[in-house]
Amino acid sequence: MASIGNGLVVILVEWTKIARPLQEDTTLNKLRGFTLIELLIVIVIVAVLAAIALPGYQEYVRKARRTQAKTDLVEISQKLEREFTLNRSYAAFPVLNYPHSPQTGAPYYDLTFTPDPLDTTYTITATATGSQISDSKCGNLSLSSLGVKTASGSLGTAGCW
Repeated sequence: MASIGNGLVVILVEWTKIARPLQEDTTLNKLRGFTLIELLIVIVIVAVLAAIALPGYQEYVRKARRTQAKTDLVEISQKLEREFTLNRSYAAFPVLNYPHSPQTGAPYYDLTFTPDPLDTTYTITATATGSQISDSKCGNLSLSSLGVKTASGSLGTAGCW
């Protein structure tokens, strides 16, 4: 009888060695996934962060486009002044090489050059188009031959130039 008892103990010990890893695997499998509630919480957090960040990003993009339009206005003004220095008139200035700002890609401002009847002064205007129309802070920008800068938006000239 003693030998049967020892054999039974050996079998039980061997069985527990085999059974234990199986029990641990099922415990690990339960811990590997996410619950639906956890996923929904993550989705809500991402949505809140996006709702906070998106308006700030859009304003940053509008400001960058506005800065490009101001740069283009100043560049055209410099070309006009060179033309005036050579010919004593703005009349000989060729049509704008690029009627939009930016020069390449989708236009966000239409650029227009308006000389006075005597061709001794001018005004260059950048009129918002496309998605830039929603820029209520600065709106349309203009620059004259006298260096007068204007903006039609709520920030006014001081806030936009």
